[in-house]
This record gives sequence, C-alpha cells and structure tokens, in this order.
Amino acid sequence: MPIRNSAKAIIIRDNKILLTKNKDVEGFFYLFPGGGQEHGETLPEALKRECVEEMGCEVEVGALLHVREYIGKNHEHASFDSNLHQVEFYFACRLLSEWSDHLTPSNPDSHQVGVEWIDIHVLKQFRLYPKEISSHIGGSSKVYLGDIN
Repeated sequence: MPIRNSAKAIIIRDNKILLTKNKDVEGFFYLFPGGGQEHGETLPEALKRECVEEMGCEVEVGALLHVREYIGKNHEHASFDSNLHQVEFYFACRLLSEWSDHLTPSNPDSHQVGVEWIDIHVLKQFRLYPKEISSHIGGSSKVYLGDIN
C-alpha cells in the first residue's frame, strides 16, 4: 500500500483553534481540517479543497509548521490502521471569510458531525488526533514530529 500525503490546517484565532468534530462508538473526537492529496495537486491546493469540503469555507494557506508521520501498526488503532502509512503536513491557515456556525461543508468526512472552536489552553482535555500535536500548537518550532499519534 502506498504512503499517503495529507495536508492539514492549523487555524487559530483569539487563542482558539478550529477543528472538525467527529463521533464514533467511544464518543466525540477532534481532527484538524484537511485530508488526502490527490494526484496532480499541490499540498496547498489539497488543503484549500479539503477545507471547503469539511468546513464550507475557503482558507489562505501559510507557512508549513509541522510534519507528522503516522504508521498505523505502531499505534493504538493498529487493529484497523495496520496498513496505513500517512505523512501529514500541517500549515498555518487563515479563514478568507468571517466564520459562521451556519457554513455547510460540501463533503464532510464519514464520522464528522460539525466544526468547533476549542480554546488552545484546554486542548489536552479533548480527544484530539494526533494527541501529541497539542504540545506543539502555538509555540513549538519543531517541524518534524516523527511517528506520533
């Protein structure tokens, strides 16, 4: 199975971060907006498309902040992720229009139930994937984060 590239948005405003809210059998969990890069698409193009699909709004893609690998067989979800190897590129992004709770995602992910602003100071209290990245939000200059979950 090939390695998959994924572009992710880090959108922070007023000490809050914008995340997609998802639900599974364990309850709610949060993910960074974004997703898989398609053939012929640059990472910023992929991220712009994914933000419209998952949040219903356009973003300006800024600097690359972090690179994370996820090798499924090495983590807690190995039972269903064992064949997954994904490289995620986290970019600083800015909304191009005013945020509204009434924006409609054009193609939300299968577990997605909404989008939510979360205070970055309490981020560790939420089930966020990848968990380790909350330590790097809003300050860490470390770019390559390694194989983390």
